[in-house]
Amino acid sequence: MKKRAAVLYLALIAGLVLIVFGWYSASFLTYGAGTESDSTTATETLTIPIVTNTATPKADIPQIFDGDRAYADVQAQVDMGPRTPGSEGHAKVREWMRAELESAGWVVEVQETERMGHPIYNIIAKRNDEAPQVILAAHYDTRLAADQDLDESKRTEPVPGANDGASGVAVLLELARTLPKDTEPIWLVFFDAEDNGNIDGWDWLLGSRAFVEEVPVQPQAVIVLDMIGDADLNIFLEQNSNPTLSAEIWSKAAELGYEDKFIQTRKYSMLDDHTPFLEKGIPAVDIIDFDYPYWHTTEDTSDKVSAESLSAVGNTLWHWISER
Repeated sequence: MKKRAAVLYLALIAGLVLIVFGWYSASFLTYGAGTESDSTTATETLTIPIVTNTATPKADIPQIFDGDRAYADVQAQVDMGPRTPGSEGHAKVREWMRAELESAGWVVEVQETERMGHPIYNIIAKRNDEAPQVILAAHYDTRLAADQDLDESKRTEPVPGANDGASGVAVLLELARTLPKDTEPIWLVFFDAEDNGNIDGWDWLLGSRAFVEEVPVQPQAVIVLDMIGDADLNIFLEQNSNPTLSAEIWSKAAELGYEDKFIQTRKYSMLDDHTPFLEKGIPAVDIIDFDYPYWHTTEDTSDKVSAESLSAVGNTLWHWISER
């Protein structure tokens, strides 16, 4: 009996040892797996707020907006010659814009008025009779005198306006072709007589002021494009622009991989076509690259503009509007 009891006792001890060993092993494996999972989760949480790690790679951005076609529109405008008010080029570009907009399915109206003795022709494109919730705008006129030219002998010559004039128009035209038809009500407005301040008999912003004073609309957002084709594009936050709308657009640009072009730093305070809207209490943003060395010179030509820059601005606005 003693021998049998001893065997049973040893068997019991062995069983207990196996149970303890198994429990310890299981606990060790479970602890190790949990630590690895926690490390992975912590790393993902840390990287989520970093825009550069969450942005869509540029190669994967839906290329709905055609920057090459927009660049061709810049060149087409420059080929018409200066679009100074009252010139042949000014009349040609108005008819050309109308034809391009109508072929894209937009209804075109012209606001004909007068300021300081000068006729004003603001071009308004809409899809229906609904009041606009968003206005996208750019000026199409060019400056009468290249008074910032380094060559003093050229300072009375007109500015070609490839970037300062044609680039904003080109982006609006390509948006007219590509924006979905089911967006909220949008108007595309092409302002006349923006660019001839500090010249006798003229002032800045004649077209946009006439629009705000005479066209009874109250949009939720006005986005003005000016000088956005520079091949070395640096668009800083404009100081007077509506901060909420600016944040939305700059965040969308970063999400699409354009954070190197839409720089989240405030820099310039601009008097531009957004100003009359702000003065009326309408939220407005000026998207402008004022770090442009050819501003108001005879060197503001098509070779200073790039399809890539036009795409960055056009794609950003396409997605911002389509996803509102």
